Amino acid sequence: MKFQGSIPALITPIKNGSFDEAAFRKFVGWQLKEGTHGLVPVGTTGESPTLTPEEHKAVVRICVEEAKGKGFVIAGAGSNNTAEAIEYTHHAKDAGADAALVVVPYYNKPTQEGIYAHYAAIAKSVAIPIFVYNVPGRTVTSISVETMARLAHDFKNIVGIKDATSDLSRPSRQRLLSGTDFIQLSGEDASSLGFNAHGGVGAISVTANAAPKLCAQLQEATLRGDFAAALKLQDRLMPLHHAMFLEPSPGPVKYAVSLLGLCEPDVRLPILQVTEPTKIAVKAAMVHAGLLN
Repeated sequence: MKFQGSIPALITPIKNGSFDEAAFRKFVGWQLKEGTHGLVPVGTTGESPTLTPEEHKAVVRICVEEAKGKGFVIAGAGSNNTAEAIEYTHHAKDAGADAALVVVPYYNKPTQEGIYAHYAAIAKSVAIPIFVYNVPGRTVTSISVETMARLAHDFKNIVGIKDATSDLSRPSRQRLLSGTDFIQLSGEDASSLGFNAHGGVGAISVTANAAPKLCAQLQEATLRGDFAAALKLQDRLMPLHHAMFLEPSPGPVKYAVSLLGLCEPDVRLPILQVTEPTKIAVKAAMVHAGLLN
């Protein structure tokens, strides 16, 4: 299986405080019809920190059910508790996910050796492809390219990384240390075009929740080496990439998707629904992209 292309970090629709299963099923189906290549349930954009364990597992299971035969699923399975990360990774495999996305342990601030031991324990426990999720803006701690390469060489099931550092030197450095078969996915929409030029093969995207077709077309253009076409799509999408983070995610992206009639804009505390200035910016960005009139 090729893990590449446009891979939305899916929102988790919430209605009246509860997981909106019907909206989620409809949303997954729409994503795949629009050309999305793969899906990430219960990542950061899916509000994984405020889902209950039961909700987390239900979202993964339902995503796998809806995506079967239509797109791959990389299930969020991370935690700063290694035992819990192992449990979620086992569940991802049992639910039929194609891979697991495991974030660098947050809050604990482990050393590089501690990060290595965390992933080693997971990789030894569960026979499923694992992607490391490096997002130091949220976790504080960052996995080094050297530690990542060591894990990739030591464990065959650690197959790639979601790199949300915005450091475009990293994919080139990682490519040299981990080899060209190591799968590098951007975790930052605004720089994913450049990331792919450095050896990336896709993006786990926030923007693709609201603009799946355009994001898929951009990724496909880079994969065939047509960076001129990709740049035109980037120009359409860039205001939306920017608007997605005017306030804490997933507030802006949920509002964007709500404008398409696919979910409520509801989020869970401590995240808030976006303010009026952000609503105006999000809507303007969607008009610029041709998603709204």
